[in-house]
Amino acid sequence: MNFKLTTALAGVAVLAGAVAAGATELRLSHQWSDKDVRHQVAKIVADEVAAADVNLEIKIFPSQSLFKAREQYKPLSRGQLDMTVLPLSYAGGQQPAYNLTLMPGLVKNHDHAARLTSSPFMDELEKIMAEDDVMPLVHGYLAGGFAGKEGCITGPEDVKGLQTRAAGKAFEQMLAGAGASIASMASSEIYNAMQTGVLDAANTSSSSFVSYRIYEQVACYTPPGEYALWFMYQPLLINKTTFGKLDDAQQQALLDASAKAQAFYLEEAKKEDAESRQVFEQNGVQIKDMTSEEFDEWRAIAQETSYKAFVEDMDDDGQTLLDMALAVQ
Repeated sequence: MNFKLTTALAGVAVLAGAVAAGATELRLSHQWSDKDVRHQVAKIVADEVAAADVNLEIKIFPSQSLFKAREQYKPLSRGQLDMTVLPLSYAGGQQPAYNLTLMPGLVKNHDHAARLTSSPFMDELEKIMAEDDVMPLVHGYLAGGFAGKEGCITGPEDVKGLQTRAAGKAFEQMLAGAGASIASMASSEIYNAMQTGVLDAANTSSSSFVSYRIYEQVACYTPPGEYALWFMYQPLLINKTTFGKLDDAQQQALLDASAKAQAFYLEEAKKEDAESRQVFEQNGVQIKDMTSEEFDEWRAIAQETSYKAFVEDMDDDGQTLLDMALAVQ
């Protein structure tokens, strides 16, 4: 009797193992640590899909452990990688239209960003992604601001003659158009450049301003608030063919998980900005917000520099896409 029971239990265990072994596994790669909000977004999707019990597992590879930061889009489009979270502008070399996802003055604040991701502009970007066999699951923008070593940087007049670091080529073009001298460097190098007098001002993400302790080197901080220039689209993407091969239950579980992650992403992005403001204030740094008038002044310069360069690179399609983005209020 005991032998029969043992045999039966062993049979159940083998069957369970076969089911587990047959589960579909998707590999998700990104460049950040497991403390980063973008990892948390990926983890929400993975955890929610696992809880849905649809025989689907998402294995996350953080910290560039599977692919380098700027080398993820191509394997994703070729089906060599299933999923990734990355700044879409990293793939601007393959699809120049993606450069619009890191363009000064296209996004004013996080609520505006949310409207942009559900607009005809994003529909057009998704058509371009589909050409590369890629589709977005989670939309998300992260914001950034300015910091000045001696004074505040809110309007174009404030950067004239200053050695300034910008986050992205389009921002460098706009700042140069406003009279700044450009110093290109990674955000991790801002602190030392300010400390040694190489840099007078910097533009980067609110999270980088905090994590690299830039508050120790500056007199004034302009955080993302009601108006900000720097917004970077950083979605969670999946290979379109891979998604199509999932069964209906797996696809729905993935879409439901992504909707939950997207809501979290928006709230956390706002929270990061608020926390950066608080950290700088606590460290005695002056806080000065950008006004709507200053935002419009920056955008006017961007029209003649960054936007113009983008349209020239893209021909007629570039102007159409740019107009679609600017049409979102």
